[in-house]
Amino acid sequence: MVKIFVDTSALFAMLAEEDAQHLSAVQTWKDILKKESLLSSNNYVLVECLALIQNRLGLEFVQHMRSSIVPFLSLDWIDEEYHQAIVGRLFATNRRSVSIVDHSAFETMQRLDIQTVFTFDPHFREQGFSVIP
Repeated sequence: MVKIFVDTSALFAMLAEEDAQHLSAVQTWKDILKKESLLSSNNYVLVECLALIQNRLGLEFVQHMRSSIVPFLSLDWIDEEYHQAIVGRLFATNRRSVSIVDHSAFETMQRLDIQTVFTFDPHFREQGFSVIP
């Protein structure tokens, strides 16, 4: 079974019809579900995504994500020790454009041995991960 990390950009694009990647995101999600892949994310990505959806789309979309998308995700919960490793990674790379949430995703993917990510964020490819779509 293929393990796939799901990033904020993909989650948001699936819900936001005005997003340039919406159709691609919806089709990719359908394809992933058909293959019965193991889908993972982490609580930092979830919080970032829920805040973005609430702000840009409204609470009904937050509820839709919570009831129709999140149940398919296995969430990795970041604790204090894990958080410190992510912050260390943020300062070690010294790149303003790569967020702490991105670093949390990279760390989670490495810890869970996940090589593939559903995202529209180019930083994952830069880190050597396989990106879909």
